[in-house]
Amino acid sequence: MVGIFESLMLICFGISWPISVWKSYTSRSTKGKSVIFTSAIILGYIAGICGKIAGGNINYVLALYILNLCFVSVDFALYFINKKREIKHSIC
Repeated sequence: MVGIFESLMLICFGISWPISVWKSYTSRSTKGKSVIFTSAIILGYIAGICGKIAGGNINYVLALYILNLCFVSVDFALYFINKKREIKHSIC
């Protein structure tokens, strides 16, 4: 039962990440993004993954942690790509 609730939480949080990645990709902007916030989310997912592995609780929930971490990491990378683009265009 705990796994079901944890999965539901990860799915609810996880729905927002592909949307955020798409927005970052299409807008080519860092507006509304926070490196500190995104870093904290990444750290949280890494802690969740480590907790699953350390506790020997390797199951489908671990896959959700990894999937969410991948999406957040892509959004994190897009932040720096977009920031570089913004700096380049502000100089011109």
